Amino acid sequence: MAEARDPVRISVPVDGGELSALHWAADAPGSPIAVLVHGITANAMAWARVAAALAGEFEVVAPDLRGRAGSAGLPGPYGLERHARDVATLLDRFGADDDAGADATVVVGHSMGAFVAAMAAAGPARDEVHGLVLVDGGLALAQPPGADVDAMLSAVLGPSLDRLSTSFPDVAAVRAFWARHPAVGPWVDVPSVAAYLARDLAPGGPPLRSACVPEAVRVDGGDVLLNERVLEATTALPVPATLLWATRGLLDQTPGLYDEVRLASLGLEPAGITAREVPGTNHYSVLWAEEGVAAIADEVRAAAART
Repeated sequence: MAEARDPVRISVPVDGGELSALHWAADAPGSPIAVLVHGITANAMAWARVAAALAGEFEVVAPDLRGRAGSAGLPGPYGLERHARDVATLLDRFGADDDAGADATVVVGHSMGAFVAAMAAAGPARDEVHGLVLVDGGLALAQPPGADVDAMLSAVLGPSLDRLSTSFPDVAAVRAFWARHPAVGPWVDVPSVAAYLARDLAPGGPPLRSACVPEAVRVDGGDVLLNERVLEATTALPVPATLLWATRGLLDQTPGLYDEVRLASLGLEPAGITAREVPGTNHYSVLWAEEGVAAIADEVRAAAART
């Protein structure tokens, strides 16, 4: 699979400062826009392979959400409603609300980013979103074990959360950490994935540490698990949506976050949501494996074509 052309880093003024984002430009003015929203401890480079499939054809922009990577310095309060407003501001920057701008704007979210995408589409960006693709997220998760938010997040995220309190002596140690991860490990030496993992590191060091702000992760994770406004966003979407769900989960286990039994209980059809399994992928590789990239790109194109 081809790696993406190099993106340009841009900054967009938002409440409290500048939101960092990566931009893969379209080949022609007026091209549709694809906004790609990452997960709870991720960053914009998680989307590099999807961007490779869409860049040129679409204006592709992927923000570092507040409290992560290039946007780590943006202040709180955190929470998914704040992220949804940031995404709406990003859409304004790209002229999604301008009659002379793009014909279609498709918002794509992965994991927690799918909840953010749904919140944006149902709320502050309601008039600007023409298509919505949810990738292994956006719909209520099974309640994880734990007496409080911290315990529940630890049960769901495992090593991805553990690294936020870990210091690493060098890049080799960071690579070794991820190489042991059951879902990420097979991908650590793929150039775009290595760049994604490197983007997670805070400037400076050694020692090296994640740029993710732990409080942002905690607040945002609490929203995903417990905030009724977040969990109900998909009942008020202005456009049809597609959920692409991975067969395996965050630790490469089966079942993953969703399966056919769980999805049957969520009432997707009345909400205008179509669910499709992406076989052969886990929660992370759905963004990197050929099957996942093709499924996401196809859904983005289909959503843009419906406008």
